[in-house]
Amino acid sequence: MKPFDPRPLVVHVMYRFDTGGLENGIVNLINHMPAEAYRHAIVALTEVTDFRHRIQRDDVEFIALKKPPGQGFWLWPKLFRLFRRLRPAIVHSRNLAALEVQLPAWAAGVPVRIHGEHGRDVGDLDGSNRRYQRVRRFYSPFVQRYIALSRDLDQYLRETVGIAPARVTQAYNGVDTQRFAPAAGGPAAIPGCPFDPRQHWLIGTVGRMAPVKDQTLLARAFIELLARAPELGERVRLVMVGEGPLRAQAQQLLVEAGVADLAWLPGERSDVPAVMRGLHCFALPSLAEGISNTILEAMACALPVVATEVGGNADLLQAAEGPGRTGWLVPAADHAALATALLALARDPAAAAALGQAGRARVEQRFSMAAMVKTYQGVYDALLPRSAATARTLSPTPSEH
Repeated sequence: MKPFDPRPLVVHVMYRFDTGGLENGIVNLINHMPAEAYRHAIVALTEVTDFRHRIQRDDVEFIALKKPPGQGFWLWPKLFRLFRRLRPAIVHSRNLAALEVQLPAWAAGVPVRIHGEHGRDVGDLDGSNRRYQRVRRFYSPFVQRYIALSRDLDQYLRETVGIAPARVTQAYNGVDTQRFAPAAGGPAAIPGCPFDPRQHWLIGTVGRMAPVKDQTLLARAFIELLARAPELGERVRLVMVGEGPLRAQAQQLLVEAGVADLAWLPGERSDVPAVMRGLHCFALPSLAEGISNTILEAMACALPVVATEVGGNADLLQAAEGPGRTGWLVPAADHAALATALLALARDPAAAAALGQAGRARVEQRFSMAAMVKTYQGVYDALLPRSAATARTLSPTPSEH
């Protein structure tokens, strides 16, 4: 039998624990929250991948439930038994795919139940999906506190879903400014990359190559850039890091345009800080975002950022002309606008570098890891004392909508 551990246990639940911004945020939270404050466990409804090795603590339990696609009502008894075994003080689910765990968590007597909204699904880019709204309303009585990662998601929960403002906390992601920092002396060569940042000007992106991330838009914008300014073919290069269905599509677009030799698509990489330190500019062409970890990581590495104006991207970037500007915001699904912004940066590397320096300063001031941990731990700490009496029962009353 394990010795008694008085630290409250937080069970983090998500659909799949794999490379991604949501999962990266959980890793950062666990790695940087004081170990004496809370214990942690990871529950993935489907599977836990080697991404688990990013967590630096050895007291974290990982559980994969191998759920098949579709509604998981049949999984509720298994979740109920799991929560009764673990006896967590807090269950913290993330995104719609994991929201269903809140009901068995309530039934199992978990005293604190938190749900985080981290970003939009490709099937609900603007939050107008009525079915998704109804699902969120159904589960809302079992959730005590919501955490929204952007102003957009905060507004969606309050005004569209109808969650009381007092039950919603808006919390930005944080970035490790020591792990993500610019290379001394300018961009450094990326291991394995065929391009030399001393000779080439590298536009890059990092992320899952899934439809919602829309990396094919960046491929089309790169092709457009070279068509408008053929002379830049001697200098400008494209780096697209990530794995997924859009990788082959992006590669095919580049091949058909005859510029595949000017681009590098290596698949997934585990050395993202090294990739960032080898770039001159970062692009995020997503159709939807919550608060993008990769934007924050790029800014921390002093890269100018061009991103689509969706979700929380406008919360992160300072895109207006004037002091403190950190990059460009462009309309989603508009490759011509993305090409225009990238072309402006490529033609003025000094101005691009200045935007990057402003981005680094903005991250240090507003999006530190310490600030993120303080917000989350503050929510955990505030809810636990209120639940002390509830924790002694096995059938708490659902919170009011």
